[in-house]
Amino acid sequence: MTNNLKSLTVSLGCALGMLGSLAAFAPAAYAAGTVTAQNAWVRWLPNDLPAAGYVTLKNDGDQPVDLVSVSSDAYGMVMLHQTVSNGSTQKMVMVHKATVPAHGTLAIAPGGYHLMLEKAQHKIAPGDTVNVKLQFSDGETLNTPFAVKPPSQQ
Repeated sequence: MTNNLKSLTVSLGCALGMLGSLAAFAPAAYAAGTVTAQNAWVRWLPNDLPAAGYVTLKNDGDQPVDLVSVSSDAYGMVMLHQTVSNGSTQKMVMVHKATVPAHGTLAIAPGGYHLMLEKAQHKIAPGDTVNVKLQFSDGETLNTPFAVKPPSQQ
């Protein structure tokens, strides 16, 4: 009986170790109430040009939730923008909210909604991480680390 218990303990320890190793490769998700944030990143641009932030928001709740405010200690100004097509041209417009549908996702991604990060408060470069605070209409706040990537990466 003791050898069987030792074998079970070793097997369980190995299984837990493998699960921990797999978790290290899983994309990080950050949760606030029913909303989680995944794949958060910033496209860095040189010479103090504004950066763009992207993230996928998932709402597991029964009600839609609006993203109503964004901020970051790393930047003097963070705004929610949307790229809008008007025939053959595109322009960015500031919006005051973006809805994460009930049991759905909102992709804040290139070509659509995006975060404009302006006036960096310190030197920021690819490889860094900046924290962005996402505030929702239900009162929840989600502090999310965004990986800073060079302009060529996605």
